[in-house]
Amino acid sequence: MFVTQLKSFFTVARLGSVTQAAKQLGLSQPTVTTQIKALEAHYGVALFRRQGGRLSLSDEGAQLLPQVDRLLQQEIQVEFALRESGELPRGHLRLGATAPYYVLDIVQRVRARHPQVSVSLGAGNSRQMVDALLAYQVDLATSSHLETDPRLHRVTLGADPLVLLLHREHPLAARPTLQLTDLAACDLILRERGSTTRQITEDALARAGVQVRGVMEIASREAIREAVIRRMGVSVFARHEVSSHPDLVSRPLADELPSLVEYLYCLQERRESRLIAAFLAECRPATGPRG
Repeated sequence: MFVTQLKSFFTVARLGSVTQAAKQLGLSQPTVTTQIKALEAHYGVALFRRQGGRLSLSDEGAQLLPQVDRLLQQEIQVEFALRESGELPRGHLRLGATAPYYVLDIVQRVRARHPQVSVSLGAGNSRQMVDALLAYQVDLATSSHLETDPRLHRVTLGADPLVLLLHREHPLAARPTLQLTDLAACDLILRERGSTTRQITEDALARAGVQVRGVMEIASREAIREAVIRRMGVSVFARHEVSSHPDLVSRPLADELPSLVEYLYCLQERRESRLIAAFLAECRPATGPRG
């Protein structure tokens, strides 16, 4: 329980948000808040200043933070060493993915060749997944960001063109190809900031001088698809992310937009470990956009 409380404190301190910390830890917001308050109450210390719903580290919290960081890093290294024990790849592999489409194919091949390896898959946007990897919270992560950090080893999984996702009865659905200027009369649904698709979309609209009618922010692809089905707006998607649904259609954009490239990352220092090496061995060379 003590280490769990310290993890909640450390993650909130690093991200500056109980909401983001709860998402990264896989806990509810009340649970994270309760753990931090219990830690403070037990030792009679205020680790955060709470003003107007905002959290900032107290002097005591700031002094404690680097010590907790070292402790959690030691715990991670011990846990990783245990998972690496034995002659054959076995144990638990933690993956973080922006989207499952490429990585699930690899997981399937790994499980077929190494049935003794179990896998957990967490989701988030590109920035969150790389941050989780650097914080040793996952062993491998996919991201659409091209990272140049020398601590990271990178494999290109594939690339897909961007298309517009819309309801089949939307006025633009009758056209075989669309222009960015067509979005001026639309309500546009975007992922949260940190999403590569959102950044590409916003940059392209800005270059084209297009101002959409309205913007809605939704944090997951699945929720965005449901919103489009309910005719709440349209959204820009990578082509392979468009799932089959009778009320959904996708249309290519004639404007020259960069394809969404998906990368797989691991830490350079761990790429030769049994579990991670077994996963990397099942990666296939990128062959271009998927249909």
